[in-house]
Amino acid sequence: MLTTVQKEILQSLINLYRQAKCTSVKCESIAELMGRNSGTIRNQMQALRSLGLVQGVPGPRGGYKPTLEAYQTLNVVNDPCEIHVPIYVNGKVVSDISVYKIEFTSILRPGDCEATISVMGDIKQLDLDDEIKIGPTPVNNLTILGKIIGRDDVDNVLLIKSKTILSIPNIAAKEVATPVVKTITSTMKVAEICQLFSENHIKSAPVIDNGEIIGVVRAEDIIKTVAENGLMREASEFMNSTILTSRDNVRLTTAMDLLQQNNVSSLVLVDDSKEIAGVITFTDILKTLVTLIK
Repeated sequence: MLTTVQKEILQSLINLYRQAKCTSVKCESIAELMGRNSGTIRNQMQALRSLGLVQGVPGPRGGYKPTLEAYQTLNVVNDPCEIHVPIYVNGKVVSDISVYKIEFTSILRPGDCEATISVMGDIKQLDLDDEIKIGPTPVNNLTILGKIIGRDDVDNVLLIKSKTILSIPNIAAKEVATPVVKTITSTMKVAEICQLFSENHIKSAPVIDNGEIIGVVRAEDIIKTVAENGLMREASEFMNSTILTSRDNVRLTTAMDLLQQNNVSSLVLVDDSKEIAGVITFTDILKTLVTLIK
C-alpha cells in the first residue's frame, strides 16, 4: 500500500507531466508544487520506481514520468497525452513526435514485411534509410525495428520496412515468477543450501533475517563459493546483498525494465502485506517468450 505522501507525489507527477505535454518532470518541480524538500521527493521517487509506478528518464533534460500502473493505482483516466508511443531514430529517441496508428501492408515474407506508421508531430526531421525503432505500444507492448523507406509529409505517414517485430505479453510479473517455496536463513551453510536447492528444484532463494529480506542466494553464488573452498561459509558471507523488490502486480515489461536498469538477475515480488509472493528472473522471462514463440 502507498503512503499518503507517496500518493500525493504520484498525483503531483501526473499533473505536472500533463502540463509539460508529456515530457519528463524533475524532482525539484514536484517539490515546489508540494512545498516539500527536493531531497525527500528524490528518495520517495526511488521507492516509487522500485514499485514500477514511475520511470526514470536519463540525461540533462531527464527526470521522471508516470507508468500505466501509476494511473491504475490512483484510478486516473488516461488521455491521449499519456498514450505515448516513442520513436527512436538511429538509436536516439525523438521526443517531440509520437505514433498513434500502425498498419501492416505486407506480411507474406519476413524480408518484405512493411508497415505504414501514422505520426503526431513533424516528420520532416526524419530521412529515408534512417534506422527506426517504434514502441513499445500500450496494452500489447509491440515494438518494431526497421528502416524508413517512404515519407508522406502531407498525411504525416511513414512507410517502414521492418526487420524485427516484438511483442511482450501484457501480463502481471507474478504469472511468470517462480513461487517462493523455500527461504534461507543467514546462518545456513553451503551444504545445507545445496541440499535445499536440490530437493526443491530451485536455483535461487531469498535470505530472511528477522522477517526482512537481506539478500538472495543464487546457484552461481554457490558455485563461486565452492570453487573458493568456502564449504563452511554461511549464507550471509556469500549471498548477493543487492536486493531488488517490487509489488507482485507490476506488469512483465516493468519487471524486465527493473532487471535491466538495475543490472540484477532476479526481482523479488511482494504482496500488499509485504509478504514474498515470488521471484522472477531473466530465465523465467525467457521460458515464457520461448513458449509463446512455439
